[in-house]
Amino acid sequence: MADPSSYRPRPGEIPDSPGVYRFRDEHRRVIYVGKAKSLRQRLANYFQDLTNLHPRTRTMVTTAASVEWTVVSTEVEALQLEYTWIKEFDPRFNVKYRDDKSYPYLAVTMNEEFPRVQVMRGQKRKGVRYFGPYSHAWAIRDTVDLLLRVFPVRTCSAGVFKNAARTGRPCLLGYIGKCSAPCVGRISPEDHRELAEDFSDFMAGRTGTYLRRLEKQMMQAAEDMEYERAARLRDDIEALKKAMEKNAVVLTDATDADLIAVAEDELEAAVQIFHVRGGRVRGQRGWVTDKVEDVTTEALVEHALQQLYGEETGDSVPKEVLVPALPDPIEPVQDWLTGRRGSNVSLRIPQRGDKKALMETVQRNALQALALHKTKRASDLTTRSRALEEIADALELDSAPLRIECYDISHLQGEDVVASMVVFEDGLQRKGEYRRFQIKGFEGQDDVRSMHEVITRRFRRYLAEKEKTGEWADGDVLTEEDGRPKRFAYPPQLVVVDGGQPQVAAAKKALDGLGIDDIAVCGLAKRLEEVWVPGEDDPVVLPRSSEGLYLLQRVRDEAHRFAITYQRTKRTKRLRTSPLDEVPGLGETRKQALIKHFGSVKRLRSATIDQIQEVPGIGRKTAETIAVALAKAAPAAPAVNTATGEIMEEEEPETTAGSFGEPVSAGPPDERRGQET
Repeated sequence: MADPSSYRPRPGEIPDSPGVYRFRDEHRRVIYVGKAKSLRQRLANYFQDLTNLHPRTRTMVTTAASVEWTVVSTEVEALQLEYTWIKEFDPRFNVKYRDDKSYPYLAVTMNEEFPRVQVMRGQKRKGVRYFGPYSHAWAIRDTVDLLLRVFPVRTCSAGVFKNAARTGRPCLLGYIGKCSAPCVGRISPEDHRELAEDFSDFMAGRTGTYLRRLEKQMMQAAEDMEYERAARLRDDIEALKKAMEKNAVVLTDATDADLIAVAEDELEAAVQIFHVRGGRVRGQRGWVTDKVEDVTTEALVEHALQQLYGEETGDSVPKEVLVPALPDPIEPVQDWLTGRRGSNVSLRIPQRGDKKALMETVQRNALQALALHKTKRASDLTTRSRALEEIADALELDSAPLRIECYDISHLQGEDVVASMVVFEDGLQRKGEYRRFQIKGFEGQDDVRSMHEVITRRFRRYLAEKEKTGEWADGDVLTEEDGRPKRFAYPPQLVVVDGGQPQVAAAKKALDGLGIDDIAVCGLAKRLEEVWVPGEDDPVVLPRSSEGLYLLQRVRDEAHRFAITYQRTKRTKRLRTSPLDEVPGLGETRKQALIKHFGSVKRLRSATIDQIQEVPGIGRKTAETIAVALAKAAPAAPAVNTATGEIMEEEEPETTAGSFGEPVSAGPPDERRGQET
């Protein structure tokens, strides 16, 4: 636990101007980001008597080891920079929205020659019109299914579209009248684009004019005794009305607004947002957050606005945002929203009428979401804390192991030997820091040697990153200058290996060989779920109902899953390789042409150079190279009938186009998550 006075800036160092500040821990990881109208006044609040601080703030300042700041010109710039840094560094003491999933939108790709209606998630693209977000993708598909009767816009993928154009036959939707089939020329590109624009206008809320136009056309068709057309228009009108009923009118003045409500207690807060477009609720979303900092309702609203509009521009930011409490001060936030929209945005608390009534509905949803979340989690925070404390007590650690790394070895009969490293922090997975390894030091099956190699490689990298900084005595600086952790740079408090005494001894020997003596090691054996520690003849036995044992099992099982997934991937790639992969300059197209011509590699191997030259694109020199490569490649062992001992001469199976896998790369390892190390 650090003493805040040890890193408190000297008097006069902190400027009295707007800015953004960052607290870092002893490993230089950013643990908190904040903004201030006056950096001097705000930071002074953190360096007062610890007994006067909120418990969560007290934990933050005692975890931190340094503070730094960046001066900006305006409070709007501070707001934008704070949002950027929170997204980049993911500080553990800032408000975090755990349910920050990507919500689906109904999108119309107006940037294509033939616009397509589809469900889209993730970052928005230029030239695409978006409607939503919706809570569920099926809600979008239900709406689109009703509207395609009236607006038969293309919904197929690029592959399906091209295939239909090539064959001259539309897909099923084209035959049943739910697509105008631009792929086969039933409608011109101009008319199809106009159809997509009508669809977009209807979704944007301009429904009355279009319905009246259809009703007029229906009456005219009836007068002209075109009864089939009139019936069709009548059914179209009913379909549109049914689609409109799915989004009931809640604000009669065709308002475009977002309504944000917050429900909170001392530990957590739930945020609910209703998106109202054209007076109708078009979508709903929500988040739940731990209140890891001393935060007010006004600050929660500000964080929600940052989360909601931080990467939005134009019409994605509505003209009006209704909130339960206004940020203090309101002007920077309102100016920031206006800048993102490009025109004025009204940020206010509804006082009366329909908007206040709808805000009460949103508030009830927030209260229900918080209650449901607390019921689901039951005391999950307490449970995780108890699990870490139980592990610390069982292994006689000085403190709870906030970061746990687990290693597992996987192979198939000694081939494709790989290892995995998974990371849990505060009892939760940190998938972005998972790593996987190929065993390179020896051939064959030896789990103990493999474990020693993996632990040595991982912590050799850790020591190398420490040595690069040249600041061993100043807190083990383990991050880049911008605060992002270097690969393998952040040490665990506990290393868990999948196995018993031998694997534990190998891991401990690897750490001792590197001179590392401040990281605990244990192993979890599958047979009896016993916990082994170095140098002990008897295991540590945790009760079966122990939360600590349950957490260790989860960590071990996740490491096993990650390792076996990688091992299977490598085995699949190896089995899909071909002798033709060794022929220099022979690409996929010519490989497929060779197999298609000869039917199998075995027949190709027995072919003459002149016969190989008969394949289009294969010249004399290439044919000679192929013949030499296949002659060097040893043919597969013959199959044997295990009952009779008879050698079975079988033709090699047909190899279809596209069956060649990419050769296993021999280049330098990639240490990104999901890549080998």
